[in-house]
Amino acid sequence: MAGAAPATAFGQAVIGPPGSGKTTYCLGMSEFLRALGRRVAVVNLDPANEGLPYECAVDVGELVALGDVMDALRLGPNGGLLYCMEYLEANLDWLRAKLEPLRGHYFIFDCPGQLTAVHLVDSHYCTDPAKFISVLCTSLATMLHVELPHVNLLSKMDLIEHYGKLAFNLDYYTEVLDLSYLLEHLASDPFFSHYRQLNEKLVQLIEDYSLVSFIPLNIQDKDSIQRVLQAVDKANGYCFGIQEQRSLEAMMSAAMGADFHFSSTLGIQEKYLASSDQTAEQEAMQL
Repeated sequence: MAGAAPATAFGQAVIGPPGSGKTTYCLGMSEFLRALGRRVAVVNLDPANEGLPYECAVDVGELVALGDVMDALRLGPNGGLLYCMEYLEANLDWLRAKLEPLRGHYFIFDCPGQLTAVHLVDSHYCTDPAKFISVLCTSLATMLHVELPHVNLLSKMDLIEHYGKLAFNLDYYTEVLDLSYLLEHLASDPFFSHYRQLNEKLVQLIEDYSLVSFIPLNIQDKDSIQRVLQAVDKANGYCFGIQEQRSLEAMMSAAMGADFHFSSTLGIQEKYLASSDQTAEQEAMQL
């Protein structure tokens, strides 16, 4: 219909430092979504990506290739990537033309690592207090500068036991609890003891904003992917239909080897409140 409002598009922009597992995440999430019955289009915006493991609906490599740019302009990887991104910005009509036939799809954008919202952070940083504070600062800065709904993930949770024992339980890191305990750990290190005031100011900044938290992700675990997907859908307002809910229940039942029933928290709360109201009313009548 002429003049009709454009359909709302849903999706994820997957960002994070190089090597954090973005491409693997895109593969795992796209497979999970297709199993639910969603029409998925993975868009590779990283010109350095080669040998993509997922089915790519749009590939920026068709427009500009990092290797060609580096050879032709004698640039390094970072300079070449910046040139590629500027070239893409100058040719957004190409990207729009590629995305137009994909209306109605759920998009997953695999972004360049250096452009540092599903934001992935390698979970091994939890084993080092100094690195974890650095990750918190990076995540906070990303949340403030990327003007998108934002979800932070601790990736590679299936490997975290190989990195060493955590000083605190996992909830401490995912919920970013009282960071003064990290300062105490840093104070015991002769090197970091010289920077105590700096670390205190960084921790104060993180706690003053109180924005950063993480969801642990094991891309090999369907239950873990489901929790991430629920957080992403909540962040961008995506609502799935009854067929996708049935697909999710069937998938989780097969994975868990038992009946799995997905009920919204709101529905559970409503039933509980209704039951409580009936009980209170009965007690009042007895009085």
